[in-house]
Amino acid sequence: MNRTSPIRRSVLMLALGGALLATTSLPAWAQNMVSVSGNTVNMRSGPSTQNPILWELKRGYPLRVIRRQGNWLEVSDFENDRGWVARSLVGNAPHHVVKSRTANIRRGPGTNHAIVGKADYGDVLRTREKRAGWVRVEHTASGTTGWVSGGLLWGW
Repeated sequence: MNRTSPIRRSVLMLALGGALLATTSLPAWAQNMVSVSGNTVNMRSGPSTQNPILWELKRGYPLRVIRRQGNWLEVSDFENDRGWVARSLVGNAPHHVVKSRTANIRRGPGTNHAIVGKADYGDVLRTREKRAGWVRVEHTASGTTGWVSGGLLWGW
């Protein structure tokens, strides 16, 4: 009979657990993206309406969830600014924000397609589709629809 000593079994279990932990990513909620679902949402310094407002976020603004505490989410934006928003004021509608100075909105997914519009740094774009490094978007301010290179965007 081939038996493993209790000490060796413990060491093996610790090693296996460590390997599993190393290959496991962050909890699902920590990887989530959310977007502002209200017209204007206050980003706060802490998880309460008693905490100071850091800034206001407009509808569609994408945020990465860092952690949650009760009915609040600690989030970061494309500039890695952090704050807290109420969970009830964000949703799952995918959006991107322009992280380059200007982004061309094109008729199709590639630089060979005609430019149909432009988006500037910080503009929020509703995500419609993704394909091979390109994102089909709708500009939330102008309504222009088209494709933008994914490298110029941050979000979903």
